[in-house]
Amino acid sequence: MRKDNCLFSGLPIHPGHGKSYVPTLVQSTRPVLKFSSPKARELYLRKRNPRVIRWTVTYRRINKKMVTADMIRKRAKKVRKVQRPIVGADLESIRQKKAQKETIRIASREAALKELQERKAKRQEAAKKANQAKGGSAKGAAAPKIPNMPKGKMQGPKKGGR
Repeated sequence: MRKDNCLFSGLPIHPGHGKSYVPTLVQSTRPVLKFSSPKARELYLRKRNPRVIRWTVTYRRINKKMVTADMIRKRAKKVRKVQRPIVGADLESIRQKKAQKETIRIASREAALKELQERKAKRQEAAKKANQAKGGSAKGAAAPKIPNMPKGKMQGPKKGGR
């Protein structure tokens, strides 16, 4: 069996569904009008324009609400990951690091941290020696002591009226 389309909404009418309307007062080009629902029939009889009513197929087609084959194809495209060089590291070095085993990477990281700590310790020792050569103590000159403020009521802005 074949499906008919609703005259007003444009929706498909499956066999055994929908209602037929035969106009008796006016001679119509179509002897029998098919509607998918009583709502569609009433809107047609009230002479409403299906291009203005949002749920009709005509409205959806005009206002580009329908999903077309082009849209489906666009969704199907997948994003491809592309590796790009970063500032300070070219693509080859990045690929080599990725290819390395994790244990090697961890060992190289620890070696670099150790080297940094050694450099820092040397810098601190050099600073200490320079300080001692100037005649100051290892800690540096002591800051002058600030006398303790008396413990009592704090002087500040007064609350209240005049």
